[in-house]
Amino acid sequence: MQVSDIISPERVLCDVNTGSKKATLEILADLIASASTGLTQIEVFDSLLTRERLGSTGLGHGVALPHGRLKHCKKTLGAFVCLQAGIEYDAIDKQPVNLLFALLVPKESTQEHLEILSKLAEMFSNKEFLEQLKVESSEDNIYKLLTD
Repeated sequence: MQVSDIISPERVLCDVNTGSKKATLEILADLIASASTGLTQIEVFDSLLTRERLGSTGLGHGVALPHGRLKHCKKTLGAFVCLQAGIEYDAIDKQPVNLLFALLVPKESTQEHLEILSKLAEMFSNKEFLEQLKVESSEDNIYKLLTD
């Protein structure tokens, strides 16, 4: 599965002004729910928050990959936000997070879930790629970077 299969330009936001992890997860949940006729923002948010309570999804270097699973989710969906300023996220390196890629997968898609997370983690560990994302201000260009 390619990143372009799970995210669309409408689910990429940049220059988002939020001051907390909770508020950011709410924005991501809203973006994901807007892509599906069968999911609500509240259940997507609850799924992301439930996973986050198990341990932070902050990878370090300003990146987090919040993710969750829902049994009546029909397909894998993603959303990306770039924040104006980093937020406290309990990341592994204790640094603020300002780039977040959220992922929601069907409950039974365990292997697919792991494969996508692995691909995203590898993508976001590339320092050159991260620098490009951090300086880009166009949502269309960020979408292109994420899906190339």
